[in-house]
Order: sequence, then structure tokens, then C-alpha cells
Amino acid sequence: MVGGAYSGKRKLVREQYDEITWHSAYDEDQLTNWKVKFTSSSMLVLEGWEKWIQHELSSNSTLDEVRVSFYGLIDEICELEKMHGKRVIFIILEMGRGIVPMNEEDRNLRDVSGWILQYATNKADTVQYCWHGLSKTIK
Repeated sequence: MVGGAYSGKRKLVREQYDEITWHSAYDEDQLTNWKVKFTSSSMLVLEGWEKWIQHELSSNSTLDEVRVSFYGLIDEICELEKMHGKRVIFIILEMGRGIVPMNEEDRNLRDVSGWILQYATNKADTVQYCWHGLSKTIK
């Protein structure tokens, strides 16, 4: 699920699925701990990617190092999802709507988030875009 901030992504996920386990950067969940919640019987939702990306960018890693690290994580999640027949939903914030931030740190966050979003959507079976509480399946 992708869309802008406060566009209704969480609400739509809750309406579509009954049993959900949330792993959220907004609740201070560390991305590295996602496997703990994967073991539950319910569907796993990972949200707050921009916060996890920003954290990695602030650790003096290069843009490419952060990008490659997240690509590897997405690959791992997809493999476990297939192995266990369990669905994992990514809620990813669409950033900028084509507007390039003036601040370098904000540009870096937008760029890396965009690359990771493209990679995740390429790997996904289904992609929904949410805006103003409306959802459209685009893949």
C-alpha cells in the first residue's frame, strides 16, 4: 500500500484484513526486530519505512549502502513470505509528489525512499495506491 501521509492507508488495510500484526516505526519498533512479529499467526504489516530509512541514512552510510541493505531486507521478507505462505504488507509513504526538496538530507531521504518503493513494488504481487481515503489497485 502506497500513498501520501494521512491518506487513509492504515484504515484501508484494517478494512481489508481481519487479523493483523503491526510492526511500526511510528510505535518505535525497530526494523531489525520484524521477525519477532512475523511468527504470529496473523498477517504482518510493516509501516514507517521513511523513518527506518532516515535512521540508516543518519548512521553515515552512503545512499547506495542503505539502498542495497533495504533491497536485501525486502528480498528476505519475500522469501519468508513464500516459504511460510504468509502475506506481508508494506505501507510505504509516497514522498514529494515530484517536488525535489532543497535540503540535501531531505533529497537523500526522498531518493532512497523512492528507490526502495520501486524495488518493493516490483517484487509485490499487488500494489494499491491510496489517496484521500480512496484506493486503486495499480498492480
